[in-house]
Amino acid sequence: MRAATASTGRFVMAIDQGTTSSRAILYDATGQQVSIVQREHRQLYPAAGRVEHDATEIRGHVEASIGRVIGAAGITPAQVVAIGIANQRETTVLWDRRTGVPVGNAIVWQDTRTEDLVTRLAGSAGAAEVTLRSGLPLLGYFAAPRIRWMLDRDERLRERAERGHILFGTMDSWLIWNLTGGADGGVHVTDVTNAGRTMLMNLRTLDWDDHLLAFFGVPRAMLPEIRSNAEIYGHTAIAPNGIPIAAALGDQQAALFGQTCFEAGEAKCTYGTGSFLLANTGTEPVYSTHGLLTTVGFRIGDEPARYALEGSMVATGTLVQWLRDRLGLIDAAPEIETLAATVADNGGCYVVPAFSGLFAPRWRAEARGVIAGLTSYITRGHLARAVLEATAWQTREVVDAMNADSGHALAELRVDGGMTSNHLLMQQISDALGIPVERPLFSETVSRGAAYAAGLAVGLWPDMTGLRRNRHTAARWQPTAAADRREHEYRQWSRAAELTYNWHEPVPRLPPLSPESVT
Repeated sequence: MRAATASTGRFVMAIDQGTTSSRAILYDATGQQVSIVQREHRQLYPAAGRVEHDATEIRGHVEASIGRVIGAAGITPAQVVAIGIANQRETTVLWDRRTGVPVGNAIVWQDTRTEDLVTRLAGSAGAAEVTLRSGLPLLGYFAAPRIRWMLDRDERLRERAERGHILFGTMDSWLIWNLTGGADGGVHVTDVTNAGRTMLMNLRTLDWDDHLLAFFGVPRAMLPEIRSNAEIYGHTAIAPNGIPIAAALGDQQAALFGQTCFEAGEAKCTYGTGSFLLANTGTEPVYSTHGLLTTVGFRIGDEPARYALEGSMVATGTLVQWLRDRLGLIDAAPEIETLAATVADNGGCYVVPAFSGLFAPRWRAEARGVIAGLTSYITRGHLARAVLEATAWQTREVVDAMNADSGHALAELRVDGGMTSNHLLMQQISDALGIPVERPLFSETVSRGAAYAAGLAVGLWPDMTGLRRNRHTAARWQPTAAADRREHEYRQWSRAAELTYNWHEPVPRLPPLSPESVT
């Protein structure tokens, strides 16, 4: 916990509900962080490929943090003008409307239990419409297959869902419903960015799509109302009560907003355990033909929605953790920069971290990681350098796909997340892209984006132009590598990436579902 005393003024609170912890962070009217409270929650692994969270545990941590972060700042609840929520996307919760009790643990976005179901759905009539309507490929990564999976296992649960007695939500909906009263009048809403990650929302109408609901077999009665990212949804009905809840965004869209990527062509990448690159494409969705996701970037009140292209890299920080925890080549993650700096290049060694397949833009679920180009010359330093370069080349692949989809070359990349403290990696990324890479002074872009949206909704900040003035640059890296060298190294890494294909034998294809079974 960190605190600064502030007896006067107005403040906005961000709740950053992440995969491993929940945080409440207080910001003042200049966008400065005032206090923070953080609490980790358990990671539950009931079987191979299954990842769950206790939604009740998370709710309790969030509710307790609200009062604690206000107390840590030395202010009164009346000085908090709004709460904004950023959350882990795609994680799925079902709960009883009358009791507020979840029907089971939340299924986390990392969970892979729906792979067989998705394979069957892919052979069904109407499957081609999923991407056209939702902007998303038919994958178990998103929420709709998880809802279907839970309903299929209990016919009574489905019947209750059809009557509206069972509610669905991603973590934003779950928290808002509970914070505004729960079973005693809680507001059941979601926002366009989280709704857009279910595969149930139509990208153009920004509403639940009847075709998609029928295809996945999800009753409309269990779904929340879709709202914009910045408006008052309700007020807290827990102590301290009466605070407007005025924003909700999926975490990566919150980072896009927190990086003030308000105009088409502006992009950010958050580097963490996995990494997510989003580029604002303006007021019209750009449907990717190069392996990216088309998604809602943000919508402020009644203004037109801003869309984005997204590329996800599943193993970036995870790769460094593997080097530390599995190989024991370093004792702490920051040591990789020092080790990599002991050599001038990778010595001809290339690492492709397809631990659980390759995500954007290749989407090869059967791929498995490789280390290519090993010779007796390779040292610990070469391997460390190749590990860092793997993140740079994955970023290059995604940026190349975005440039091809949008028709415009990215001019600079704004970065945030824990890995951006590695200066060598940031230089490698700039060299791989051939464009500047910029890190903001304030690295908490996810929570900042939620705070900005909530502040806009209640007038703490008059417009987005004012938010840009709060942004300050901490570091900027310019490309230094020769173009021919950059392209040679990228070709070599791409050759290594192709070696990862077809390592994991796919599950035998199941017979297609009949059309009647998906309605």
